[in-house]
Amino acid sequence: MTGAFPPGFLWGAATAAHQVEGGNVNNHYWEWEHAEHSPFAEPSGDACDSYHRWREDLDLVADAGLTAYRFSIEWSRIEPEEGEVSRAAVDHYRRIVDGCRDRGLTPLVTLSHFTTPRWFHRDGSWQGPNAGDRFARFTELALPILEDAAYVVTINEPNLMACLPVLGRMGAQGEPIHGLPKPDQALTDALLSAHCRSMDVLRSAGPFAAGLTLVGQEYLAEDGGEEQVAAYRGAMEDQFFDVAKGDDFVGMQIYSCTHIGPEGPRAGVDSEPTLAFMERRPQALGAAITRAAEMVPGVPLVVTENGLATADDDDRIRFTADALRSLAEAIAAGADVRGYTHWSLLDNFEWMDGYRPTFGLVAVDRTTFARTPKPSLAWLGEVARRNGLAG
Repeated sequence: MTGAFPPGFLWGAATAAHQVEGGNVNNHYWEWEHAEHSPFAEPSGDACDSYHRWREDLDLVADAGLTAYRFSIEWSRIEPEEGEVSRAAVDHYRRIVDGCRDRGLTPLVTLSHFTTPRWFHRDGSWQGPNAGDRFARFTELALPILEDAAYVVTINEPNLMACLPVLGRMGAQGEPIHGLPKPDQALTDALLSAHCRSMDVLRSAGPFAAGLTLVGQEYLAEDGGEEQVAAYRGAMEDQFFDVAKGDDFVGMQIYSCTHIGPEGPRAGVDSEPTLAFMERRPQALGAAITRAAEMVPGVPLVVTENGLATADDDDRIRFTADALRSLAEAIAAGADVRGYTHWSLLDNFEWMDGYRPTFGLVAVDRTTFARTPKPSLAWLGEVARRNGLAG
C-alpha cells in the first residue's frame, strides 16, 4: 500500500474553543473583535455553536471512521474572573473528554489556544508579573478535565503568538508581509516560561503525554538566502525545540512554506495562494516533520494541524493526499510520528479573516448551524480505516 502508516496511528480532526464554541464573551479576543477599528473582518458571534452541539460534532468524527479528536478548553469560561472558578465549565469540558472515550475517540486537549481571560490580558498577558503562576494555577484547575486525555497541549503555537506584535508593527508601518517574521524575543521567553510552569504541574498529574504545539514550515532559500534561513529557523523553531526536548511529545502544525532571500521572507515566484493567504504546498508537511524529528530526537511527534483553506473540496482531498504521502515518506525515513489531526473538523471562525477561509471537513450553515459533511470527511475516514493511502 502506498503511504502506509504505523500500527496504532491516530487519525482525527481538530477544533479550537473560540473558533467553534460561540459566545466566549469573557476572553480578550471577543473584546478585540468588537473594538472600534477592529482588524477583524467580523466578530466570532455564535461561531458554530459547538458549546451546545459538541455531541453532534463528536458523532461526525466517530461515524466517519476517525479515531481521535483534538479540541481546546476556554480558560475564560473556567476562570471568568481571577480566582473565581466555574465548576459547571469544568464539568462541561470533562463531559467532552468522556464523550470522546464513549465513541472510541482518543482525546487531545489544548489548555490555551490563543485566547486568554480579559483580566489576564489586562494585567500584562503572558508578560505580566504573575503570568507563570496564573497559568500554572489554571493548569491545576483543568486537571479533572484531563484525567482521561491521551495528549495535553499547554500552549498552542507559542512561536506564532510571539510573532503577533511584530506583525502588528509591520502592518501599522505598511510593510509587506511574506511568511512569518522573527518573533518578539521577550514574549517568546515569557511564553516558554509559562509552558515550563504548566509542564511542572502536568508531569506530576497523570498518565497523559504533555507538550506544546508549534507552527512548522518548509523554509525555502532563494538567491543566497541560506544564512537568513538559518537565522529565521533559529528564532522561529530552534529555541522552541530546545525547550521541548524534555517534553513527552511535540505537536506540529504545518500548512505551508516561507521563501527567504538575502533580505528575509519574500513572495515566492510561483506561489499559489489559498483562501487563508498561504501558499499551497502540501509537501511542506513531510519537510517540516523531517526537520522536527532531527531537532527533538527521541521525542514523539503528532501532526496536530494540517489542512487547506479552499472552497474546492476535491482540491482539499488532493492536497491532503499529497501532504500525507510526504508525511509517510518522513516516517519511513525515521520520524516518530504518532498521529495526524486534520484542521479542521468544521468551517469555523478563522480569527482576523472571519468566516471566509473554509478549512473544514464539514460545512456549517451560518444561520441554522446545520452540519453538512463534505466528501473529504468520508475520504479521510477511509484513509483512517486503511491506515494508509490507496494506490
